[in-house]
Amino acid sequence: MQQRSSLVQAVEPRQLVPEGAPLPGHCVLPSPLATITRTVTVAASRFAPGHLGELTPVVPFELVDAVLSETRTVQRRLRDLPSRVGVYFLLATCMFPEVGYGLVWAKLTAGLSGMPVVRPSTKALRDLRRRLGSAPVRALFEVLAGPLARPTMPGVRFGPYRTVSFDGCSSIKVPDSERNRGWLGRCPHGGYPQVELMTLVETGTRAVIAAVFGPTREGETSYATRLLHHLTAAHATGAQVLGRIRQRRRPPVLQTLADSSYLSVIGGVPCASSKPR
Repeated sequence: MQQRSSLVQAVEPRQLVPEGAPLPGHCVLPSPLATITRTVTVAASRFAPGHLGELTPVVPFELVDAVLSETRTVQRRLRDLPSRVGVYFLLATCMFPEVGYGLVWAKLTAGLSGMPVVRPSTKALRDLRRRLGSAPVRALFEVLAGPLARPTMPGVRFGPYRTVSFDGCSSIKVPDSERNRGWLGRCPHGGYPQVELMTLVETGTRAVIAAVFGPTREGETSYATRLLHHLTAAHATGAQVLGRIRQRRRPPVLQTLADSSYLSVIGGVPCASSKPR
């Protein structure tokens, strides 16, 4: 059962009215009032907070229910905080990382006026997250991840080839708990353990095709290697690979070319190298 709930209230710009009576010949324009109403679909009853506003069609209810069933994380009894609501809550915490659980919940329920909505404690939301675990979120990512661009979109292709790239980040901080320190180690430059994230993305749209993360001590190269299996035989189209190497690395110069680049070999693979300009 579904019912509609307006999550964005009408927005009315201020009316501009000239002071005093209109002068002879003065043109009085129509009132510049406008009403903008956006309507999204939310589930009824206890499932109502489980949504992402206008982004819900990207992660529809049916998809969330399917991954919960696949990962066997559907609630055994109907609680005030069902598993589906928990998945949307976790996604919302990623959209609003600067606020706590209580404020994230307030954002999910802000547009549900007139509907009976539970007001859980921070502990209840934390228990909901622990009850779900990472399995449904991982399954959801595996379904949604992938290239998004159409073949005609500028900046995503080079000739007949779709272009992808590796993109890493090592500035993600996590809580300074004993469990996180045991897995990630201590950060030498700050008080919080840090996670190394490596993604394979579609150039142009930056859509994530695959991702892996872990301790920063392993480095980008190691994590990028774990993503190579996503470039399957279907991607072996003869495309050229462009990459960067560390400044202190000195590959052998087999032949110097006219433009000052040179032929070399890295890991047994013939390549051409160019010095930075």
